[in-house]
Amino acid sequence: MPIQNVVVNCTDVPRSVEYYTRFLELEVVGEVTADRAVLDAVTATIELRVVPNGREHSTWSPDDLQKGFRHIGFKVDRLDERADALKAGGVEFKLDPLNAEGNVRICFFYDPDGTLLELIQGDLRYAEVLDADGVARERALGVPQRPRFDHVAITVEDRDATSDFYHRHHGFDFIGTIEQPHDSRGFHIGYLKGGDTVLEVFTYDVPKTARDPQLDVAGFAYAELAGDVPDLPVQIAHDETKVYVDPDGFAYAVGSDGFAYAVGSGA
Repeated sequence: MPIQNVVVNCTDVPRSVEYYTRFLELEVVGEVTADRAVLDAVTATIELRVVPNGREHSTWSPDDLQKGFRHIGFKVDRLDERADALKAGGVEFKLDPLNAEGNVRICFFYDPDGTLLELIQGDLRYAEVLDADGVARERALGVPQRPRFDHVAITVEDRDATSDFYHRHHGFDFIGTIEQPHDSRGFHIGYLKGGDTVLEVFTYDVPKTARDPQLDVAGFAYAELAGDVPDLPVQIAHDETKVYVDPDGFAYAVGSDGFAYAVGSGA
């Protein structure tokens, strides 16, 4: 079962709509208000919600040793051309385009309120394939005609425990791994696939830090998954949504088996 929706808090909804539609070619679904907008990202929706507290109130850190949410990833074509457009538009980058482990090209940058985003070009060549059918389904999605939501990345303490939890409750399958042999921290990545979307799971051999989710500050708020209601701590969002917090501080809500909003189709 896929990631259906990703809620991103922002301080100015129309500004964020302009950003995501201009640079990521997401398409507006329904009405844009000062409080909320929903954007079609092909395989999921990105929901923008206004909050009073900006980036300066967030405890989120770009250091991937902080557990919980790390970034939102989009599969693209023409990555370097898109990165040039982002830079020409004054967008802040964390990592310029480069060729990465797994035979893909990537870059990292921030949205107007500090949410970290990634562009990925190419099909991953896994260090170890654990589910050949899952990898085949991923590659069958093809080259995106416009940027396509691909994954949410999280840092966790125990990848096997995370894989077991999200498989049992939300139907994600562990399809493969990527190793980062040049990272002195002992950096390992696992890919948990649900539908056409992925939880990208980071683990490290060195100590990590913890963070409690913040549903009232700018940046990533929570994802919406299909599946069972888990036995986890709960926070309540502004719209009364129950948001569950997993052992590593990743926040998510549980939706229906279908998509929360009508989304596009095709590559």
